[in-house]
Amino acid sequence: MNLLIELLAFAVAIGVLVVVHEYGHYSVARWCGVKVLRFSIGFGKPLFQWVSPKTGTEWTIAALPLGGYVKMLDERETGGAPIPVDALPHAFNRQSVWRRFAIVAAGPVANFLLAIVLFALVFATGVTEPAAVVAAPAPNTPAALAGFDGGETIVAVRTGNAGESERVRSWSDLRWKLLGAAFDQKRIVLSAKDAHGTSDFQLDLRGITEKDVDDDLMSHLGFEPGGGKLTVAGVQPGSAAQKAGLAVGDRLRAVDGIPTDNATAFIAYVKSHASVPMTLQVERGGQAAGKLEEVRIVPQSQRDDATGHQIGRIGAELATQVPSIDVRYGPVESLQLGARRTWDLAVYSVRMFGRMIVGEASLKNLSGPVTIADYAGKSARLGPSAFLSFLALVSISLGVLNLLPIPVLDGGHLLYYLVEAVTGKVVSDRWQLVFQRAGLACIVALSAIALFNDLARLIHF
Repeated sequence: MNLLIELLAFAVAIGVLVVVHEYGHYSVARWCGVKVLRFSIGFGKPLFQWVSPKTGTEWTIAALPLGGYVKMLDERETGGAPIPVDALPHAFNRQSVWRRFAIVAAGPVANFLLAIVLFALVFATGVTEPAAVVAAPAPNTPAALAGFDGGETIVAVRTGNAGESERVRSWSDLRWKLLGAAFDQKRIVLSAKDAHGTSDFQLDLRGITEKDVDDDLMSHLGFEPGGGKLTVAGVQPGSAAQKAGLAVGDRLRAVDGIPTDNATAFIAYVKSHASVPMTLQVERGGQAAGKLEEVRIVPQSQRDDATGHQIGRIGAELATQVPSIDVRYGPVESLQLGARRTWDLAVYSVRMFGRMIVGEASLKNLSGPVTIADYAGKSARLGPSAFLSFLALVSISLGVLNLLPIPVLDGGHLLYYLVEAVTGKVVSDRWQLVFQRAGLACIVALSAIALFNDLARLIHF
């Protein structure tokens, strides 16, 4: 059943993205007066064909659905057959350089516009997200140095002391605002509420590197969702948790006097205390609210396969129930946020690709159709909002990929047209052929790496 959902979700995702991309080329070509001969979804043997009596365009669905194309009237692609004189003004190669530029750029632009609309739909229809309540930060993290103790609800963010405040509605909203500030290397002020009122916290992001952003910005800064209930969901036989008397349903309130309401922070603390006694404050099921017991526990020391270091384990499964909030925006604000989210993700994708080229980021970040299908299925099972957000993300990736200055892709053709606009001369067919072969080699190499990464994730090697 899961496989069927993944295949259907993948087919819908690829179908929508390809149709939108190619329709961008098609619509601008028609607007520029270029005759479109074929609009094809997929490659290979046609499964369905229909010719429009009005435009003469052949609409095709082909057997291999991983892509599509728009074929336009072009003197260079007739196989030597002459084009009627009255049709020459409608040939693609007869258009001005800027019209050709607009037609080619329209595909990626359509993908970005689709992402804006999809994100706007998510923002406008509303989504349930964790509230922007922070857990007690780890020592010496930027959040701890800023003065956060845990339990504060962040309500606004501004740049410096004189900047304009932006409202923070949810944890996701906070994450995106911090991500943007980290990219811009800014010093910001976070306004947060607790039982004593509203306070300002200075957070300096000028020393944050792109590696910090790539790994996990929020964890690096010391921010984890808080304000919820951290409970024991399971206890392994013979574990430190069982020996200490922990039971399913126990709520963990503090460890060594430090309040805890986040599984990630609690696990990190346990890992750093291998064979070191800890004292847990536990609220038992059936106890009066606020009545706590102290439980002494000694984490078992185990070797971490990833680092080779000894880490602590207590053998308890944890569940976190964090406070959530329904986030909904108005139509205009939704479009604004959709455009901002699309811009941020596009810039991030370009920077990530640039870092992979220079060797500062791993090529393991490249994903192919198997991983896309997997995430398409997972997001579809999570609900419409998750699937639409996934679709927007892939649409942005497709737009960015096609704008890369690699021959064969749209970006390669745009580079030719820019050269032509500057020099007044068309790039010769000989050089275009050389660049096309090089570009094809790049695409094959990238596809091979992405497929290898897919297989590595699938069979865990």
